[in-house]
Amino acid sequence: MTPKRFLLTLFALSGALHSPPLPVLFAGDQGYREIAEKHFSVPDTFDIEYPDDLEPSEEVVELGSMLFFDNRLSFNESQSCATCHNPDHGLSDGIRFSLGATGKPVERNTPHLYNLAWNQVFFWDGRAASLEEQALAPIEAEAEMNMPIDILVDRLKSISGYREVFEKAYGDDSITPDRIAAALASFQREIIVDNTPFDSYLNGNDNAISLAAKRGMALFVDKAACIKCHDGANFTDNSFHNIGLKSEDIGRKAIVDIPILNKAFKVPGLRNILFSAPYMHDGSIGTLEEVVRFYNRGGDDTENISSLIKPLHLNEDEIRDLVAFLGAINKPLEIPRPNLPEPNSIKFVTKK
Repeated sequence: MTPKRFLLTLFALSGALHSPPLPVLFAGDQGYREIAEKHFSVPDTFDIEYPDDLEPSEEVVELGSMLFFDNRLSFNESQSCATCHNPDHGLSDGIRFSLGATGKPVERNTPHLYNLAWNQVFFWDGRAASLEEQALAPIEAEAEMNMPIDILVDRLKSISGYREVFEKAYGDDSITPDRIAAALASFQREIIVDNTPFDSYLNGNDNAISLAAKRGMALFVDKAACIKCHDGANFTDNSFHNIGLKSEDIGRKAIVDIPILNKAFKVPGLRNILFSAPYMHDGSIGTLEEVVRFYNRGGDDTENISSLIKPLHLNEDEIRDLVAFLGAINKPLEIPRPNLPEPNSIKFVTKK
């Protein structure tokens, strides 16, 4: 096992090493404030790690935005990255399984892209260790955009407008897979949610969230114990768990062959989670309330289930309060569509 894979395995097992949450003792707003200050934080852009410690230029980010929204990145020019990661649908697409460029459904639900700048692993099974590594995979995948990278490079080279944009971004008009991946990754690192009502509360505005959301926050830390996995400023520890879904997908075990990882999937971040239904790797749960009820009953399939998943014994009021808290970590994020380079007068045709 390589050092990188060893580290990713540690990420996968980290949830099991968490100590139980301390009992929550509080009285009134001050008690909730103490809980918030102890357990939560706002994302810090100074903590973002860039390749080679170099923050990308605005021109590289703009190029990444163009590529993200351009249907020409799929082989038959029928869809872009934004087709499945649609900003109008929480950077997902609102359906259980997205349709690839060939019209066939993919095997897993499309995850949102919010605050990936702080992630350590990517995809539901964690098979990519960087945004750059992740960026090209859906383009090349036959079930998704079905575009061989060498053909994509030739296609972009044939569009004079793209050659000009690459030159502005990189200093010359050379178009390479690495530059495509870097631009897409740079754009995705800019998709940041850090000004939700809960962030305002963390910054001192006691009236930014409801009393129900404050009670839900306390439940999130203590009785519901969501914070065992959904911790940190982005509500994920990047670990992997079998949460008890009825599914035949072996998940992380296909990447790291350890029995405990059978049917285990990555813990998603929860910022803007309200907008990216349906939920879970298989898109089998339609609402946040249903998600809370799923965890409240301790999952639906106990085979190889994580030791962290147990019945929560939340009553109806507590379920509503927890949903209220989850609703407080959302803020609509406007992502403008860029103007794309115009095609040349002679259409570029490829064969496969």
